[in-house]
Amino acid sequence: MSREIRANELLALKEIAEMLNSMNDMEQMLNAVLEKLLQVTGFTTGWIFMTDERSDKLCVATNQLPQALNANNQAVMCGEECWCVKSFKQSKLNRAVNIIECSRITYAVTHQFGDIEGVTHHATVPLKAGKDRFGLLNVAEAGKVSFSEEELALLQAVAYQIGTAVKRIRLYQVQEQNAIHYAKLGDVIQQINAIQDIHQLPLLAVKRIGEMFNWKHVSLFIYDQQQLSLRAHYTDNQLLKEWKSLATDQAGPVSTAFRENRLLVISDSQKEPCVSLSTIGIPPFLSAAAIPLRVRNRPFGVLFMSSPLSREFDDYQSDFMYSLGDHFTLCIENLRVYEQQREIARIEERHRMARDLHDSVIQKVFSLSFLAKGAETMIAGKEPIVERSLQEIRQLSQEALKEMRTLIWQLRPAGLEHGLLTALKHYGQSMDLIVSEQADGVRELPRQLEEALWRIGQEALNNVKKHAGTNKVHIKLMKTEHEASLEITDSGKGFSSEMLNGRLTMGMLSMRERAETLGGELSITSGKGASTSVKATIPYPLDERKWDED
Repeated sequence: MSREIRANELLALKEIAEMLNSMNDMEQMLNAVLEKLLQVTGFTTGWIFMTDERSDKLCVATNQLPQALNANNQAVMCGEECWCVKSFKQSKLNRAVNIIECSRITYAVTHQFGDIEGVTHHATVPLKAGKDRFGLLNVAEAGKVSFSEEELALLQAVAYQIGTAVKRIRLYQVQEQNAIHYAKLGDVIQQINAIQDIHQLPLLAVKRIGEMFNWKHVSLFIYDQQQLSLRAHYTDNQLLKEWKSLATDQAGPVSTAFRENRLLVISDSQKEPCVSLSTIGIPPFLSAAAIPLRVRNRPFGVLFMSSPLSREFDDYQSDFMYSLGDHFTLCIENLRVYEQQREIARIEERHRMARDLHDSVIQKVFSLSFLAKGAETMIAGKEPIVERSLQEIRQLSQEALKEMRTLIWQLRPAGLEHGLLTALKHYGQSMDLIVSEQADGVRELPRQLEEALWRIGQEALNNVKKHAGTNKVHIKLMKTEHEASLEITDSGKGFSSEMLNGRLTMGMLSMRERAETLGGELSITSGKGASTSVKATIPYPLDERKWDED
């Protein structure tokens, strides 16, 4: 090769390198480099195929195509059935080569798409950067049936430059996209943090997430009663609140993400459609992402996104997805802490009211009853009308005294200072229930936890009295190193399991919400003609967790 030719090649490579280093737009770069390559080499036409999964189309750049290849909106350039594309995908094309006969040109001639303008052969060279493979660079020249080794070497060098530029732009695009994703994440977390009602949080959160990222379907699953329960679903701009459950091994990708405690991304589900999720209202999908929601690295639920389009979630990095799940979990935990603080304030206010009622109103009502009794004794038989009036006053004051004591019991159970189990037993006995009790590992519980279990137990005992058809009930209170649980079991007639699937009574919902506000869960088991068991389990504070004991 002469020094003049070598100098021209180096100049061409220099000009192409300068152009590639100045651009960050992929399509603009590929078209510009193709035009520059034809200018410095003298070839008459060229085109670039991108064969990786990121490209929506095969032919992404062309320059000065012959009429036959440009006809019908370049239809002949769109099909993938040609030797060079097949060989590249099969990893058989690894260097610049001559294509003796181009099937695309032959096809265009056979179907009379137009003039091929003397182009019968082309050279092709793979676009690579290290182990990454992106596509093919093709060039041709009218009347040229073979390319020299020097020309192929030059094309190979240009192809390496293009491949490196493609990789650089891809990395730049990923970083830019990540910046956009994290900016949106900050916005949506700020919106979720503004939600003050923990019972509205699931619905509003999935809506905010769906709207912010333009995801058509977003669902929240919570692990409950050994099942994955659908708590909130945002689909096609609509919100649905349905407590529908699936077994932990029957919820497809949701089950996998929960059991394996890892992010699961599905690019195309055509090969393995998930039928079970459609039974609880999740629309059919081609792509999906399931993010485990974790507290201290233990999953308690799954945030599930799905789409009717393929590869909808492929561009979201795993770190971002985990961040979305962790921030969402943190929002839930923060709101639970807020609710706990509000509950403490409510408890303190109830206790204050109970003390005030006991120390002032009850004493005054009792004094009124005592004075009425004394006056009644003094005028006994002397003034019948006055005596009857005093009797009515005494009777009414005694009734008011009884109602006031019941109200104080509701505000602050008199037995709680002697322990939760004692208070529940006395409460049950006040309703003529025969109560047996069992305690295991229980010494002293934080006031907030004790109050929550008291309210849950109170509701459970009320249900036994109203619905169980029995007066026998067993109360079991247990505390381990990590949690406290209260279980109330009757020997009654039970109820059908259908009541547990999305049709819980207000009392049942109230018990469940009390448990979940403190990060716990409530399970209800029953059956027609069988006993009913209500069990509340709430995490017990470890040393590093601070509970307000004031």
